[in-house]
Amino acid sequence: MLDRFVLQTVKKRDRTLHMSNPLNQKPRSFWRVLLPVLFQSALITLVGWFGFVNPAAAYPSAHTEVIAMSGKLFSFSGSRPTNLGITDGKLAACPSSPNCVSSQSQDAEHQIEALPYEGSPAEAIAQLKTMIESLPRTQIIQITDNYLYAEFTSALMGFVDDVEFYVNPAEPVIEVRSASRLGESDLGVNRQRVEAIRTAIAELA
Repeated sequence: MLDRFVLQTVKKRDRTLHMSNPLNQKPRSFWRVLLPVLFQSALITLVGWFGFVNPAAAYPSAHTEVIAMSGKLFSFSGSRPTNLGITDGKLAACPSSPNCVSSQSQDAEHQIEALPYEGSPAEAIAQLKTMIESLPRTQIIQITDNYLYAEFTSALMGFVDDVEFYVNPAEPVIEVRSASRLGESDLGVNRQRVEAIRTAIAELA
């Protein structure tokens, strides 16, 4: 009788230890976190494709626990535009959609003030390069003595914004253009990005 009792106790202990081991637990918490995010991602993406919201602006830096567990869930980078660069001293014009700002645009919806700088054009570009490389999810695609083109990627869905800087030799300013590849409205993300860079330049001056 005692042997049977001891055997049952040992088996019960073993089952308890087995279930308490994190390696033997079912990953329920992962799915409880992931499924609502996937649903939200799909919903915002569908809305974005119909032109109401740019999904890149709808995802803050939240849900980092999902990113840490599963990496980038999606990648909606789109195709790199072929009309970027400088032509006759001008950056590409913004499209009719409101998800773009440019210091060379004339209409109020897309127009934004050019960035100031001190020193030579090469020094201004070098300062921008250092600043952009310190930011997360950025990649410099092209750089010269007076031009810099970088891609900014959103954290969760991988949406890409194309951002260009051109040091205008005719004026002591940096012309800037920031545009989303996909969606319609960016909820002001591109304008906010340029203004944040303007503030950073002022703090370095």
